This record gives sequence, structure tokens and C-alpha cells, in this order.
Amino acid sequence: MRNFFYLFLFFFLSNNLIAKENIMILKLKDGNVEIELFEKIAPNHVQRIKKLANEGKYDNVVFHRVIEGFMAQTGDVQFGNSSNSDFNLDRAGMGGSDLPDLKAEFSDIPHLKGTLSMARSSDPNSANSQFFICFEDAPHLDRNYTVFGKVINGMEFVDNIKRGTGQNGSVSDPDKIISFKSK
Repeated sequence: MRNFFYLFLFFFLSNNLIAKENIMILKLKDGNVEIELFEKIAPNHVQRIKKLANEGKYDNVVFHRVIEGFMAQTGDVQFGNSSNSDFNLDRAGMGGSDLPDLKAEFSDIPHLKGTLSMARSSDPNSANSQFFICFEDAPHLDRNYTVFGKVINGMEFVDNIKRGTGQNGSVSDPDKIISFKSK
């Protein structure tokens, strides 16, 4: 009986540590957004997001494409970082990191409100650093984009991100990520 207790305690504590390891805090102008990462579903994408976030690469990166009723896109660490000398709002959304593109990790997890998914070009294996957060359910994206996480707290702050205009959702004076770090 005693061994069972220790075994239970070990699994409880290790699962708790793993769970905390996959929680990120996205600080926006109106408050903190808590995000759970799906390491078992998209391990390479989660590893990339954690690496870039914990190196501060996402800090001050703008939400360059924001479409009402659809999603807010960010993560261009090359041209979208408003505190970087390479910042160019006209080119934001065209860049990535200096790391290689990632192979797709598509899953059956649906694109629901609060889902985080990787942005990419028409090549399914072209995701790099850019990602988007869904404002509403987007089933047309299911199994075509890599879902790597979801908002578990603070979606109201995501809902307050400044919207863009036109079909592409370009934002002229965009909101930005203040910081993005592991919890």
C-alpha cells in the first residue's frame, strides 16, 4: 500500500511539472493570456514556440493581420518586431526566424475559439515562427494547419486586439505582444 502511495505521488508531481512546463503567458496591452501548449500533439512546433518565446523573440512583435470573426496573426520575428531595426510593417507577415521551417504536424484537434495554430505559406511544411489565435471556430482550417495550443484564461484580452481592415486584415497601427514566456 505504501509503494502505491509513492507511485501515485510520483506520477501526480511529474504530471504537474510537465503541465506547468507547457503553460505560457502571453502579455497583451489589456492583460495576461494563459496558453496551454499541446506538446504531445505537435512536439516540434511547441519546442519552436517555447524556444523563441523564452529567448524574448516574440516580445514587441505586432499583430500584423487581424480579421474580425476569424483570427489574429502575429509572430514575424524578422520584420514584425517593433523594437528591432529590421521592423517593417509593410513586410510584417513575410518573415520568420533564422531557424529552419517545420514539417507539418497536422492533427484532428479542431480550430475552435482560442485555438493557437501555426501560420504558413501554401507549402504545408513552411511554418516557422508565425502563429494565429482564432476569435471564432474555423473548421475550414482543420487538418490543414498545425494546432499547437489553446487559450485557457484571458481570451477577453485576445478579443480586444485591434482589428485590421480589408480582406487581408492588415493593421495600420497594430497592437503587439508585450511579452511571451513560460509560466
